[in-house]
Amino acid sequence: MLIRLNDVNKIYNGNPVLQHIDLTIEDRDRIGLIGVNGCGKSTLLRLITGQILPDHLVEGDGDIAYSGKTSVGYLEQMSGLDRESTVWEEMRGVFHELLEAQAKMRRLEEKMQAGSTAEAEEYHRLQTWFESNEGYQIDVKIKTVLGGMGFEEDTYSRIISGFSGGEKTRLAIAKLLLEEPNLLILDEPTNHLDFKTVMWLEEYLKDYKGALLIVSHDRYFLDRLCTSICEIEHGKLTRYKGNYTTFTALKEAAVARQMKEYELQQKEIAKLEDYVARNQTRASTAKSAQSRMKQLEKMERIDKPITYSKQARVRFTYEIDPPQQLLSVQDIDISVGEGAQKKTLVDSLSFEVRRGDKWGIIGDNGIGKSTLLKVLQGLLPHKGKIRWTSNVKRSYFEQESTNLHPEKTVMQEIHDRVPTWTDLQVRSLLGQVRIVGEDVFKPVGVLSGGERAKVCFAVMMLEHGNVLILDEPTNHLDISMKEVIEEAMAEFGGTLLFVSHDRYLLDRVADHILEITADGIRTYQGGFQSWLDAEQKRNQEAKAAATAVAQTKQAGGEKPAYRSKQQRALEARQRSRKKELENLTDTLQQELDALNEEIASEEVYSDFALMQEKCHRMDEIRQQMEDALEELILLEEEMEG
Repeated sequence: MLIRLNDVNKIYNGNPVLQHIDLTIEDRDRIGLIGVNGCGKSTLLRLITGQILPDHLVEGDGDIAYSGKTSVGYLEQMSGLDRESTVWEEMRGVFHELLEAQAKMRRLEEKMQAGSTAEAEEYHRLQTWFESNEGYQIDVKIKTVLGGMGFEEDTYSRIISGFSGGEKTRLAIAKLLLEEPNLLILDEPTNHLDFKTVMWLEEYLKDYKGALLIVSHDRYFLDRLCTSICEIEHGKLTRYKGNYTTFTALKEAAVARQMKEYELQQKEIAKLEDYVARNQTRASTAKSAQSRMKQLEKMERIDKPITYSKQARVRFTYEIDPPQQLLSVQDIDISVGEGAQKKTLVDSLSFEVRRGDKWGIIGDNGIGKSTLLKVLQGLLPHKGKIRWTSNVKRSYFEQESTNLHPEKTVMQEIHDRVPTWTDLQVRSLLGQVRIVGEDVFKPVGVLSGGERAKVCFAVMMLEHGNVLILDEPTNHLDISMKEVIEEAMAEFGGTLLFVSHDRYLLDRVADHILEITADGIRTYQGGFQSWLDAEQKRNQEAKAAATAVAQTKQAGGEKPAYRSKQQRALEARQRSRKKELENLTDTLQQELDALNEEIASEEVYSDFALMQEKCHRMDEIRQQMEDALEELILLEEEMEG
């Protein structure tokens, strides 16, 4: 057990946010924490991390217990990095205790080299601790994690204050991974990450030695990592075993079962109440009626389960079908800026879209995905040709919601688009996207990102476009609203062109994937899984080709006659080399252990020359082990590829 919460409550301004929360986090738990925006997820994390204290309603409640070994690492949505440090300084700061021990060992070595023998015992103790905590692997660890999070070596010397918000988030994740707390809490860790980085992070976290508590709207991420899901709903926390997909099935079954039990009990209550009403005034049956009343009083009432009757209802409709050949794009560029500041992101790309296609557009951050959507609509200049067929009516969801007027209220925003509508009609439309009550009178400028997105969806429902162009439509939405939009997009009979990092959405909705790269575009038939399969195959082929080239060069440039034989020979060499490296590291470790014992003996530490010789050999062994480990890591990656 790392942390146990027992009957924890939190109240703000007289309103209960969390009620009677019980939660135990064990050593290797993988917990996904979900719930609608504002349900109390962040409050629970702040309670767990000790930033706030629980409220006590009765004596003995609100207990949060930590085991003595618990260390908590918390990635908030604000990173908390030292803005004036370089990347390398910030990452090495994680290992300050090890680095201080290493510096002290160097000072002790200097004294021992000068002839002193008094420091040998302390040196041996420090060295044993340093090695057991993988002190000689610090730089390897840092480079591995920074590389996985998308930072090349030329960024290591940059000052953190010069990075973007997304880059700072990635650096904060990297720092937490290096710290290796035994409870790692991540709040929306996949925000600002591209596919490759998210997939690397997933693989890294699969083998994480501690427990994970993850708040995320990324359903794919939750599916890949979590073994239990905790949902906060109306202040209560319920834990379900399994990943997110399993949770949805269990939740649906639990609600159906509870509804059935509730309905049966309501029938029983109605029958008893009817009997009492008819018989309590009759002398002959009054006693029997009293018995029924006591039965009603003692009955433990089943709460009516929460239903989703008030869930948003989004449906995109259109009136006219355009011709089959909907869009032709020929040799256009994707560029940003003007004049001397103009930068071309992609020099030339071409593709065609047919009526009813659903294209998911992906690519690295900053590659020009949003720019492409604007170019296709003629909102930005470009070279090449873009031809839309006749009878096309486009409706555009822009992720920054710039088509809305910040000074207008939500009601005014809709009224100005359909002046003939009554207030009741406007409220009815807004109610479908769950903007209700006094929220309809809020200025658009004060709305949250998710609320502005809902207004944009309401506008799109008004426009009846037969081509929907959407830029990150699920970015600011909670999971329940994501599922509503996903369903609306999947059911839409027209054409979709959408940019998204939401892999769940891409897999469910897209029937084509368009990937933008610096060299142009790649297109795939199918959803996200099709792209992933092709990407993995391409990586395998690239690694095999690179290895084959390297082996050919190593063999003096002679090219084998048959690639299949070459590949078999390569795999045999890889296995042989791997075994050699594993045997080498075992042998070196045994020698290092023996030297550790030797330098602790009086015979060695009293002889300066001998001590110096042993220490020098130990340094050589450590360097050999580090080199062997790096080669082994690269070799295993090649073999896995």
